[in-house]
Amino acid sequence: MPAISSTGLHQLSACELSAGYAAGELFPVEVCAAVIERIEVREPVLNALYVFDPDAALQAARASERRWKEGTQRSAMDGVPVTVKENIARIGVPMPGGTALPNPKVAAANAPVTDRILEGGAVIMGSTTMPDWGMLSSGVSSLHGITRSAWNPAWTTGGSSAGAGAAAAAGYGPLHVGTDIGGSIRLPGTWQGLVTLKPSAGLIPLDAPYLGRVAGPLTRTVADAALFMTLLARPDIRDYTARPYPPMNWVDGHSDRAGLNAAGFNIAGFNIAGLNVGGLRVALQTEAGAGAEVDREVLAAVRAVAEEFAAAGAEVTLLGAFINQGMMDGLDNFWRTRSWADYSVLPPEQQELVLPYIARWCSRGARFDGAETIRNFNRIGEMQKATLAATAAFDVVLSPVAPMAAFPAEQPMPVDDPDSTMAHIAFTVPYNMSGQPAATVNCGFTQDGRPIGVQMAGRVGADADILRAAAWYESIRPESAIPDWSALP
Repeated sequence: MPAISSTGLHQLSACELSAGYAAGELFPVEVCAAVIERIEVREPVLNALYVFDPDAALQAARASERRWKEGTQRSAMDGVPVTVKENIARIGVPMPGGTALPNPKVAAANAPVTDRILEGGAVIMGSTTMPDWGMLSSGVSSLHGITRSAWNPAWTTGGSSAGAGAAAAAGYGPLHVGTDIGGSIRLPGTWQGLVTLKPSAGLIPLDAPYLGRVAGPLTRTVADAALFMTLLARPDIRDYTARPYPPMNWVDGHSDRAGLNAAGFNIAGFNIAGLNVGGLRVALQTEAGAGAEVDREVLAAVRAVAEEFAAAGAEVTLLGAFINQGMMDGLDNFWRTRSWADYSVLPPEQQELVLPYIARWCSRGARFDGAETIRNFNRIGEMQKATLAATAAFDVVLSPVAPMAAFPAEQPMPVDDPDSTMAHIAFTVPYNMSGQPAATVNCGFTQDGRPIGVQMAGRVGADADILRAAAWYESIRPESAIPDWSALP
């Protein structure tokens, strides 16, 4: 490994850090200190962290450093800096859900994700911000204010894993966890130039499961996302929606069921040699059937990805829209009713604390009686059925992540109208409802420098295969599509 200055340690990937720890060339305490320095420099602008405790992080890093010296490291990620979204429980840490409401719930126990991270010895730097109740695709929050893009503070970071996206892009360590119910991991991914994975339903255990909700990684490289999955995808009895997936081989034959000890764990390479791109059945979807029309620059970047697969011998087929606006309207209306149920029981003085956009958005939920609420809910099943049927014949489905690139940071949504149906999630939300995995990787930039991501979706349980397809594209994409992280402020 080449010599790295202390000021550049925050830029290293999890794979590079782990290799450096194993070789005795890097040390968790110096890495943690470099990441703390990076956070202190960028956080006044980005506003990505809700909870930041550098003393606790340094204490965890010192314990990790002792383990590496003694050969008792807990995993390949022992000592690697990590953040988790604020709605992922950490014992003793309040969970306000992005709202300014008083007396937020204080976690009485860790979420499964938190436990897996700690069992692996990774160093939690803090909890990242989110918008009110996670129901915005931006970093606008009544509690936190505005979380901003690491690329340009005038741009949104995306949401609802807003702080996670900004932290990953800015170099607050290499590994970050968000949650996603309609695109909340992948939207920060596309607007921040990141690699992300919305995993198959029930693969990463949750302590508060809900229809469509998942947790998953946000990283700068596919190899780091795959490495992180060896920790995150371990079963936990607390998730009563978990499915009995067979072990998945994430990195060089290392699965999510293997032991945590890092001995013999070859993290140097993410093996894509066995991927026969020429044998893949690939679909290209450019029209979602609902929501906003895809911007010209986004469309061109995603089509170029399909051309790379075709040039490598994949069988690429154009896939038409498989959901419709009625499905999107029904889902949106159901979500409004769900949030109205929470909002309506608040006393008037607390309702005034909720972001006005969210208050206006969920107020329509009061209009629907029980019968209409059931009809709206049933639209979710229609979306699930249509998505599974349309994509069953393909190994990979390529599409835009969102129809547009990043919008102004102060704007709650791409279409700034709480009375309109969410116009930007028609490519992402179908896979939440169907339970299929969907990854993102950067595939280009707009003329003014905003990142553009491509979504790669696959069959339920094919998460590792989707990451391998993403890794293959990452390895051959043109220079113009590669994020230059060193160029960020």
